[in-house]
Amino acid sequence: MSRTKTLSSLLVIGMALVLSSCSNSKQTQNKDNQQAAIMVNMDLMSLDISNGGGTTWEALNNSMEGLYKIDHRQQPVPAIATKIVQPTDNQQTYTFNLRPDAKWSNGDPVTANDFVAAWRRSVQPTAKSGYSYIFSGIQNADAILAGQKKPRDLGVTALGAHKLQVKLDHPMPYFNKLMALPAFFPESHSALQKFGARYGTKSQYLYFNGPFKITDWDGASNSWVFRKNKYYYDRQDIKLAAIKCLVIKDSNTAHELFEQNKLDDAKINGVVAKGLQGNKNLTNVHKGGTYILRANLRNGRPLANTKMRQALSLAIDRRSLTKDILADGSVPAYTYTSKNVARDPITKKDFGSETQPTEKHNVTLAKKLWNQGRQEAHLQGTVHLELSGNDDAITKHVAEFLQSDLQKALPKLKVTMKNVPDKTVTTAVRQGNFDAHQTLWLADFSDPISFMGTATSNSTKNDGHYQDPTFDQLYQQANTNATNPTQYWALLRQMEQRLNETVPNIPLYQMVESHLVNPHFKGVVRHPVGLDDYTRAYLTK
Repeated sequence: MSRTKTLSSLLVIGMALVLSSCSNSKQTQNKDNQQAAIMVNMDLMSLDISNGGGTTWEALNNSMEGLYKIDHRQQPVPAIATKIVQPTDNQQTYTFNLRPDAKWSNGDPVTANDFVAAWRRSVQPTAKSGYSYIFSGIQNADAILAGQKKPRDLGVTALGAHKLQVKLDHPMPYFNKLMALPAFFPESHSALQKFGARYGTKSQYLYFNGPFKITDWDGASNSWVFRKNKYYYDRQDIKLAAIKCLVIKDSNTAHELFEQNKLDDAKINGVVAKGLQGNKNLTNVHKGGTYILRANLRNGRPLANTKMRQALSLAIDRRSLTKDILADGSVPAYTYTSKNVARDPITKKDFGSETQPTEKHNVTLAKKLWNQGRQEAHLQGTVHLELSGNDDAITKHVAEFLQSDLQKALPKLKVTMKNVPDKTVTTAVRQGNFDAHQTLWLADFSDPISFMGTATSNSTKNDGHYQDPTFDQLYQQANTNATNPTQYWALLRQMEQRLNETVPNIPLYQMVESHLVNPHFKGVVRHPVGLDDYTRAYLTK
């Protein structure tokens, strides 16, 4: 038995013990006590929306609610707000009435001040979530991010216990879509005061206002439980009493747990997904996300030179990567903005399809650019390039492919791999301690600006230190012309073309999630853009 298989079997035994309380009695569960089991691929680092990233969003998306939520048609609908609001004052003011029956999991009412407190925390330049930039466009947010104003100056005001007003610096036609994102969830003002620095570090150190509350997470454990929130205003519509969530990074483990009826929804990839194509329980979900190599452009780093980044991009055989390594329906990516994110209303084409570069895979040109770049950067000897990434199996497999492909194509290049837990690599990347980071950008909402906003010079997601005045100017012009569709989408296309030329992020492949789903597990809403919604899920007999 191989080492991988042995480790997988040991993990299955451990996971099975954890899951037994949820799954062994599934056949005898009554209608009011349904329990399901799902998984995520990465560790949960925090439950503080102001200081947590991807997995934090996944967890809170099913246990918190903001002003709006996204329905099965991918459209915003009211959640804590009583209706979809139309802007006033030249499309720069939104005034929301909040549900008076919305409560936190301790029984306190959800108030406008809870939104004000949360947004002020999240917009601080020191917020660890990295999502402060997404507040750009709300009045004074850019000045706050630049350190020129205080968080209290943000254009969000409580006009009463259940009335919230938001003012913008300029019209934002996608503003209502933003209001469904976890970044704009409220935080209990009393919980922030009560728990202080402990807020969100364990599941017991915060309150929840959504369909479920999170329990059994101690800040480091690889599992937690969503339990039905008795104070949720629409609790009669919630069918599941509990959902067990486990961190599983290996597809073999996920597959085995699914076959043992220990998981109702298992994410798989690579060889496992390839071998199960055609399985009646397999669902492939095309997501609006792009896996990339984010280059560190700081002086002294091997990819600070533009031609060397262009060479790397041209040297990668993405078709072989997606067909032979991933084999899960993933498709090659040649642009930062993924397909399936948005349709250009002017050209009537998928935005990710209409902005493709002319050259995609050209080893001869890659070698030429590589040598020119090395000469410009005064690099005479071997170039050492470290690929950083998470320690899950598929990230390692992709890194191994890139290591082989790049070293074979480009002379005097030595590629090493560094795969560590998500928390470790995230800290290193935010501190600038990396050469190239293998990561994913998943669109937050259905507009290419969701990708473009991460590449501006002042973006808190710009970990590669990309500083391009031309791109920044195009981004600013797009915001200025946001209400003119023809100009807005023309500027978006120019921004994508600029990224194609300067290559701060090397696209690898577009995201496809392969799920093995229990045929009795119904009601999950899967969003091409955004996070899966398990809140109305249920089990049939």
